[in-house]
Amino acid sequence: MPNILNLIIYLSLFQELKINGHKFEYSVTFSMAEIYLDEILDLLRSDSKEKAILKIKKDSKGRVFVDGITTRSPTTSEEVMALIDSGMRNRHVSATAMNNESSRSHLITTLTIEGVNRKTNSASIGKLTLVDLAGSESQQKTGASGNTLKEANAINTSLSALGNVISALTTGAKFIPYRGNKLTEILQDGLGGTAKTLMFVNASPADYNMQETMGSFEFALRCKQITNAKASAIVETQEIRTLKQKLKEMEEQIRESGGGVDVTTL
Repeated sequence: MPNILNLIIYLSLFQELKINGHKFEYSVTFSMAEIYLDEILDLLRSDSKEKAILKIKKDSKGRVFVDGITTRSPTTSEEVMALIDSGMRNRHVSATAMNNESSRSHLITTLTIEGVNRKTNSASIGKLTLVDLAGSESQQKTGASGNTLKEANAINTSLSALGNVISALTTGAKFIPYRGNKLTEILQDGLGGTAKTLMFVNASPADYNMQETMGSFEFALRCKQITNAKASAIVETQEIRTLKQKLKEMEEQIRESGGGVDVTTL
C-alpha cells in the first residue's frame, strides 16, 4: 500500500475532523495487523509483549473487530503515518525470483472514528479499513520453496476465498462464505452490508505477466458488480452509550473476580 496514498487519505480525513470539530467531539483509534499463514498478527505490539491469540468478533451493531489487538489514538495524519511505518517494520517480507521484498501477508489497517454531537450527545461511529492484499503467486515464476512456498499457498488460498465471497455477493447468493478464511472474515463488514468499497488493482505492463494481469482485471470486474445497500452512519443515543459503559464495567468486574462470562454476548 503506497505511503503517498495513505497520506492523502489521512490528510483529508483529519482535515474533515478539524472542520467539524465545533459540532462534534471526535475520538480516533487505530490498529494494524497482518494475516500471515492464516493467522492474525498484531503489527503494533511491543517487543516485550507476548504473542496474543487474536480472534475476530462482531459487536452489537455487526461491526467486525479483532479482539485483543493493540490500539492507538492518533490525533494527526502524521501520527498515523508514524504508526504505519512502525508496523511495517514488523510485517513479513522475503525475496523471491520475482521480487526482492515480496509481501508474505495481507496488511489490514483500521481507523475507527467516533463523533459525539456536542448538543445532543448522540454518537456516530464509522470505520475506515485500508487493505494491502498480497498478490497471487505462481511457484514456477517465483521459485518459492520451503516456508516461502507455504506463505504463497496461504496467500493463494485466502485470495481464492475472497473470490468465492465476491462471486456469492455478485450472484445474490443467500449464503456468503465469509468464515471460509481469516481474510474474508475480517473484511466482511467492508464487502457487504452498507459499506462503501474502493479497490485499486495493480497490473504489470510486461507480456510475461499477461496471464496474471488478465486474472486481476477479471477479478476487478466481478468486484465492480457488487451493489450494497445505501451506506448509513451508525448513531447511538447517550442512553445507549451509558448502558454499554455499564455493561463493560460489569464484564471487567466479572473477569477480575475469576468469572469467564462475556457480558456483551448476553
